[in-house]
Amino acid sequence: MSKEKINTEKDIKEEINIEESTDKTSTDTEQKSEKDIDSKSNKTSKKKSKKKKKNKEQELEEELIEAKEKIAEINDKYLRLYSEFDNFRKRTIKEKSDIYKTAGEDVIINIISVVDDFERAIKATEATEENKAHREGLELIYNRFLNILNQKNVKEIECIGKEFDTDLHEALTKIPAPTEDMKGKVIDAIEKGYTMNDKVIRFAKVVVGD
Repeated sequence: MSKEKINTEKDIKEEINIEESTDKTSTDTEQKSEKDIDSKSNKTSKKKSKKKKKNKEQELEEELIEAKEKIAEINDKYLRLYSEFDNFRKRTIKEKSDIYKTAGEDVIINIISVVDDFERAIKATEATEENKAHREGLELIYNRFLNILNQKNVKEIECIGKEFDTDLHEALTKIPAPTEDMKGKVIDAIEKGYTMNDKVIRFAKVVVGD
């Protein structure tokens, strides 16, 4: 075989090897490029997935906050309404109780006026044998009226010797106090005062020491 022919075969083999190497490199480059594209695609997909998940979590969190605010608002309205109803209920009970306690107040005041008349009549009647039966009759009727007042929880307001109190007494006049310690105190009662279930139904008309 000639030397030229051998060289030609070597050249052909080298060219083939170069082409194979080039093809292999090209293939590897293409595969690497494809892998890079797939990797980038996967990364992009993951980012989008994470972003969607994050957006969903934010939406759920916002909905939760909104729901809590609505619950707090409803609870506040309920508490206010319950408080108003409870106050109304208590006020109604008190009003009914006051009506019950002061029921027949006008009638009781009229009875007190009659009691005043009996007291004056008893004082005007001398305790003699001639007037004994008459006086006993007056006292009997007078005591029956007092029993009616006691049953209705009507009490006489104590005033003589007590400090003058505008919540209980009505001063008709002032006079010089007989002693130093009687200044500002009730010296005499012109008309008795009464309370009914601790409510003043008639003020005591009094004379105050000055």
